[in-house]
Amino acid sequence: MINVGIIGGSGYTAGELIRLLMFHPNAKLDFVYSTTNAGKPLSIAHHDLLGDIEMNFTDEVNPNVNVVFLCLGHGKSISFLKENQFANHTKIIDLGNDFRLTADANFEGKQFIYGLPELNKTSIKNANYIANPGCFATAIQLALLPLASDGLLSEDVHINATTGSTGAGVGLAATSHFSWRNNNFSHYKAFEHQHLGEINQSLNQLQASYNDELIFIPNRGDFPRGIFATLYTKSKESLEDLVAKYEAFYADQPFVTVTTTNINMKQVVQTNKCIISLMKKGNRILITSIIDNLLKGASGQAVQNMNLMFGLDETTGLHLKPSGF
Repeated sequence: MINVGIIGGSGYTAGELIRLLMFHPNAKLDFVYSTTNAGKPLSIAHHDLLGDIEMNFTDEVNPNVNVVFLCLGHGKSISFLKENQFANHTKIIDLGNDFRLTADANFEGKQFIYGLPELNKTSIKNANYIANPGCFATAIQLALLPLASDGLLSEDVHINATTGSTGAGVGLAATSHFSWRNNNFSHYKAFEHQHLGEINQSLNQLQASYNDELIFIPNRGDFPRGIFATLYTKSKESLEDLVAKYEAFYADQPFVTVTTTNINMKQVVQTNKCIISLMKKGNRILITSIIDNLLKGASGQAVQNMNLMFGLDETTGLHLKPSGF
């Protein structure tokens, strides 16, 4: 069994990790660390776990676990790792943004691998330290990687993507308060979202010559979870050829489905799936990419990475069905 520790156990991503790991056939939850809830049952913060697991939060860390997931706020993983040492055999999966960029990937001799399985699966299998991708970054990269792989990105890409309120975390802010968010819609961080760096980095990994602009407008949606991203750019390829390229690129990727039908977010919420829909109008291709921001965009992908790191089938513990109604 893989003994698992979770750091920053009170947030949404930690709650999803607990839900996945307590039913994972090859994992055993050793501790869930939270200084604010130490000694209290997990169900105090994660009400959906009531009756499923008898475990309390702790403010003590077992440094000898096989793997630890860092579910801390962005920028806090570095400070935590400086203050807490783990055994040499302990693998680390960081769900924050501290180590995603190549310039930040080496920390005190620990080399973090960017954990997008559809791009870096071989490296992930041999890694001890993983930087889990961001949620918007996952949806957008999966929409564009097949084009980059064939050197077909030659224009600016226009991106409009909407995320659920859980993407803002559990901390209350003016724009996450129910009274503001309900029956409302807004954009934020237009043209400068922090995920653009990792997206461009992955595209250049496959197509080094691409230096056009990703014009990204992120939106706040009036729903709890999910990401619905639409992207368009110019392409000389026929729709049939593009579909064939996407299907070939994702042929061995169990969580990605390619279609030409209209898709909706309920098809992926509560799952680790990404569905990509392709449409063509004149010389423009429209790509729609949908994921659950807390699963394929965070905790589900983290478990997928854990599976790969420990030599398991990457789908282990992730056979999840969406709720269509």
